[in-house]
Amino acid sequence: MNVTSCNAKVLSQSTLAPDIRKLVVAWPDASRPPHAGQFFMLRAWAMDEKPVLSRPISVNDFDPDTGALTFLYQVKGEGTAKLAALKPGDTMTVTGPCGNGFDAAALASLGRIAVVGGGIGTAPLLLLCKSLCAAGCKPDLFVGFRDQPYNLEAFQPYCGKIQLSTDTGAVGHHGLVTDLLRPQEYAVVLACGPGVMMRGVYRLCAEQGTPCLVSMENKMACGLGACLGCTCHTKVGPKTVCKDGPVFKAEEVFDL
Repeated sequence: MNVTSCNAKVLSQSTLAPDIRKLVVAWPDASRPPHAGQFFMLRAWAMDEKPVLSRPISVNDFDPDTGALTFLYQVKGEGTAKLAALKPGDTMTVTGPCGNGFDAAALASLGRIAVVGGGIGTAPLLLLCKSLCAAGCKPDLFVGFRDQPYNLEAFQPYCGKIQLSTDTGAVGHHGLVTDLLRPQEYAVVLACGPGVMMRGVYRLCAEQGTPCLVSMENKMACGLGACLGCTCHTKVGPKTVCKDGPVFKAEEVFDL
């Protein structure tokens, strides 16, 4: 895996929801742009400070013209709280791009595509939808949130239709995002979100014989596949989420 570790300047940070932040940094190695589904290890504190580990955060967006690299993340611990304290002009350590993501060009050639996301799992899907659109296929987007959605306006130029569900019924369909999905209408379904949601998506796809790819999440230490801390069990043997993934065929990681 060919990754770069360097200091990156914070360009902006904004609040999209009470616990959701949008962080934009200047990626100095623009000759190696990240692709959809990849992630970076982020660190805004010294190596001898806690927390011990950097934080793996998926790429939300990337502008190849300016080198602006965008992350959407949830503040839920000491590490992400330190990321949330960053201000424009601050510097942080970024290591990446890590992992194997989605091959947007190959996927776009298959036909009609559904992209399914849940909560903060929608973060890496913006670059995916943009990449699919650039490759000639505007995907349909299905997203689920607990209550109020965020960042959906960013998807609109790159998607065919957008269907929304919320657990509370505050916006869109009152229920699960899988209630809205009809896998038989698509050549492939791509998903990222809570495990229970992705498992549900896979079951619907399996019933209809529709291929399904999922982007997995796991606790990571190195982000490079060396420590084996993020190993997950698959039907073809153990694999690391950070190096072999995070994108897998759904049938490799989920049972029906």
